[in-house]
Amino acid sequence: MSRSLKITLWIAVLCVAVLSGLHFAGQPTAVSERSYKLAEVKRGELTLSVSATGTLSPLITVQVGSQVSGTIESVHADFNSQVTKGDVIAQIEPSLFEAQVAQERANFDSAEADQEKAWVAVKDALRQLERARRLFERKMVAESDVDAAQFSYDSATVEHKLKKAAVAQAKAALQQAEVNLAHTTIYAPIDGVVLSRDVDVGQTVAASLQAPTLFTIAQNLSRMQIETNVDEAFIGMIKQGQTVSFTVFAYPGQTFEGELAQIRLNPKVESEVVLYNCIVHVDNAELKLKPGMTATVTVEVDSRENVLKIPNAALRYFPDLPA
Repeated sequence: MSRSLKITLWIAVLCVAVLSGLHFAGQPTAVSERSYKLAEVKRGELTLSVSATGTLSPLITVQVGSQVSGTIESVHADFNSQVTKGDVIAQIEPSLFEAQVAQERANFDSAEADQEKAWVAVKDALRQLERARRLFERKMVAESDVDAAQFSYDSATVEHKLKKAAVAQAKAALQQAEVNLAHTTIYAPIDGVVLSRDVDVGQTVAASLQAPTLFTIAQNLSRMQIETNVDEAFIGMIKQGQTVSFTVFAYPGQTFEGELAQIRLNPKVESEVVLYNCIVHVDNAELKLKPGMTATVTVEVDSRENVLKIPNAALRYFPDLPA
């Protein structure tokens, strides 16, 4: 094959390749199929609600403390213990306080004896005064003797008053010592369940500045409350007495109900956001709910029936239009 024929063939092949490329480049590309989610347009109920997060807690919680210092001798209640008002739940070692009571009782007895002795002195001074007056009437003693007898009587009377006051003071000290002794026995102030125990046998409690907390007792777990904070932007939509629904993480498939019992006026400011504390009362007869659980609260503020409803996604769809 001659050289000129080879060149002609190569030129022909190159032209075919170029024309083929131009042909396929001019063909429109296949558009990927788009997927759509279909929903039925129907009528139904439409609600407006306010949501917030809160914490479950007992309606009444009492922190039981000690008014005296000492060493814990015995503990009669533990976590989750059911207690009745008046039950002994702890005992502080009482020997020091018993000694103080004995000492104050001895002081009181001594003060009473001094008072009786002073009263005897008063009666004796009165006899001396009456005798001096009779003798003075008979001109048997001088007037100065009567004055001396009167002074002795007045002094004895004042001394008796001082001893009487000392008796009252000693009695008060004795009563204080008896009260301190009584405070070594810690009683349950209410019927309820012990949520926490903060002391052990042998531990020393100091009540010099403030009463240390020994136990925390919840009065009744069948009635609880949720403390939640609502943004100021929504606080105007809710009102006391509204029905509240809420869920907890422990029971994800169950919805509980409560009542909005209080909207507290004292505002809280967190991250420059004004919040108002709202209290929701909850019936917990089954005792499923426990203190400290996180509750997601929903307050229904408005509703409409027989409303035409379509999904929100349909209102947010923007198709890709050709340029």
